[in-house]
Amino acid sequence: MSQAPETTVPATRMIALGSAALIEGFGLIGVETRPDATAEQLETLLAELVRNQDKALLFLEDALARGDGPWLRRVREEGGRIVIAEVPPLNAPEDYHPPVEALVLSILGPQALEERS
Repeated sequence: MSQAPETTVPATRMIALGSAALIEGFGLIGVETRPDATAEQLETLLAELVRNQDKALLFLEDALARGDGPWLRRVREEGGRIVIAEVPPLNAPEDYHPPVEALVLSILGPQALEERS
């Protein structure tokens, strides 16, 4: 009886970038961290991930996630191997509004996000 050949699925890198205070928690659960990362460092990382065809899940503090660098735009437009999750800032989570909120408001109006009792 022959066995099926083993296939190795490339690992997905999990990387968190943002302020040191916020990113420290990600490191505790085994996520690769880049504390106090700049927009330029994010662009360099994204270029590397794309060129190497790596799979990755990136946790980006909101200020980095809302940047306009060419690699960030490319990754968002392509989708697929690199997934970006936006993380609210540690010092003001109540002021955080995800990008999808503006889309919902533009389509459904302000009443769509009102709390119902």
